[in-house]
Amino acid sequence: MPELTEISEDVRIYEFCVLYPSNLSQKEESTLLKDVETLIEEQGGKQVSKDMWGKRGLAYRIKGNDEGNYVVYHYELDPSKIQELDESLRITKNVLRHMIVKPPKGYEITKFSASYETWLKERETEEDRRKKEKEARLAKQVADKAKRQVKKAAKVASEEKEEKPEADKKKISEELDKLISDDDLDI
Repeated sequence: MPELTEISEDVRIYEFCVLYPSNLSQKEESTLLKDVETLIEEQGGKQVSKDMWGKRGLAYRIKGNDEGNYVVYHYELDPSKIQELDESLRITKNVLRHMIVKPPKGYEITKFSASYETWLKERETEEDRRKKEKEARLAKQVADKAKRQVKKAAKVASEEKEEKPEADKKKISEELDKLISDDDLDI
């Protein structure tokens, strides 16, 4: 990202943030942005960057609007012109709020729109990773449950098999005892 460096003593870099209503038509929006840019350029400003943040919800109503669009400019400008520019922006039609800031030395300009897109991609990959982990965990739980059920069924079946031979042995023993104790038997 470009780093802000001041060209001379009489020119500084300023950050302008402008908030305007989100319900403007495209024509009105482009006219407003051109007006703001020409206001700054008439004061001798040279545009360094422009970053459209887009529509955002507002914390409270401003002139009957719950949502607004933000645009951030970076301009090289003479500090003596800031007061006049501030007053011009204050009375500009369709500008809900504006802010002029002098960034600290060494400040790097980062485009919010690019950062936001990167963040969205990271969030998607993070969500995909979480989904895969959750699916793997659920698959493991299902497999473990199936193994437990198979083991339980095998254990029940083996217990039944073990009980049958004992019952058969008991039956055979009883019948043998009956036969042996039988008085009719001639040996």
